[in-house]
Amino acid sequence: MCGRFFLSSGAAEVARHFGLAVEPVLAPRYNIAPGQPVPVVRQRARDGSRVCEAMRWGFAPRFAPDARSRPINARAEGIAARPLFRDAFARRRGLVPADGFFEWQHRGRSARPFAVRVQDGALFAMAALFERGAGEDAVDSCAIVTTEANAHVAVIHDRMPVVLAPENWALWLDPAVREPDRLLPLLRPCPSEWIALHPVDRRVNDVRCDDAALVEPERDLFSASGPS
Repeated sequence: MCGRFFLSSGAAEVARHFGLAVEPVLAPRYNIAPGQPVPVVRQRARDGSRVCEAMRWGFAPRFAPDARSRPINARAEGIAARPLFRDAFARRRGLVPADGFFEWQHRGRSARPFAVRVQDGALFAMAALFERGAGEDAVDSCAIVTTEANAHVAVIHDRMPVVLAPENWALWLDPAVREPDRLLPLLRPCPSEWIALHPVDRRVNDVRCDDAALVEPERDLFSASGPS
């Protein structure tokens, strides 16, 4: 799954990296949580330009905009057929920019948080679906697409976000592409060699904490070293 992520890259870097028509308004965030606004890159149908818009993390389908359950993740398996997501999968796909995400390694009653990045620390993109707002609040919403973990992430968790290679962004974002047989092959685990991970401070469990130290390696001289 993906339940937290971080994005500290500046607006200019995000705009350049994703080829945006307009530089977005962004501030560094180190503990982005469900229910909060997140940046979503989408492609405009009318001219093919890319824009980055804030959407609430928690998918609210148009046929049930006021439902209490608002999934933050959309499993890649069955995504094209599941009623909750199939229309968005066909028509409203986006990218969530990130510098990394968090996963928790569960052992007994304890859960140890890890920060997961790409090897060179570069900005990357997680596949997402979005829905236009309806109902009383009329807030656009989104879910991050997840898949089975690659071998490196599987050491700590069995699921991970779909991290899309840049050469696949155009296909994923194109609203004119609706054939599942073209899109589903993109929703696979990224290569293990892309990934670097390290344990982080357990303060990340508290959504009120949001500072750069949260993504740094945990400094605990008495704990066994985890995966790297």
